[in-house]
Parts: sequence; structure tokens; C-alpha cells
Amino acid sequence: MGSCLAAELDDWDASLGEAYTTLLSRLEGYDADAPDHVVLKQADMLEGMQGAWIGYRDIACDYERAKWQGGTGGGPAALACLVEMTGEQTLKLQADLNFE
Repeated sequence: MGSCLAAELDDWDASLGEAYTTLLSRLEGYDADAPDHVVLKQADMLEGMQGAWIGYRDIACDYERAKWQGGTGGGPAALACLVEMTGEQTLKLQADLNFE
């Protein structure tokens, strides 16, 4: 079970990285063309949001592992959490890429 979850996580993580990189590049272009009065740069906000999200995801999934109190289900529980949260974030960033 652990190896299957790890493989799925690798796939979602690759998709997340691709969506993030593509979206960041697009937002940097938008920011470069934005009027001077625009204070919040989209690319900066994306970078901050993604960094905060990674920290939240990691601690949330550590919490799932902790529920098992060192039992053998902790690893798969943490991996399942990582898969779910990474998949959700990937879909959110991909939706932003489709927003024009």
C-alpha cells in the first residue's frame, strides 16, 4: 500500500510542480504589464501562498501520522493525506491556469 501511495504522490507532485511553474511564469508576465498602482504582485502572492501551503500540508499530514501513535498505519495514513492534499492543490493551480 505504501509503495502505491508513494507512486501516486510522485505523479501528483510532478503535476503540481508543472502547474506551479507554468502559473508562476504567466503571473510574472501579468505583473510586468500591470499598472504602477498595483501593489500586490500576483507572482509574489503565489510564491508566498505555495510556501505556506507546503508547510500546512506537511504538518497536517504529520498530524494524521500522529493519530496512529507509532503504529504501522501511520505511514500509509500520512501518505494518503499527502496524496489527497497535493492532488487538491494541483487541481486548484490548474484551474487558475485555465482562468483567463
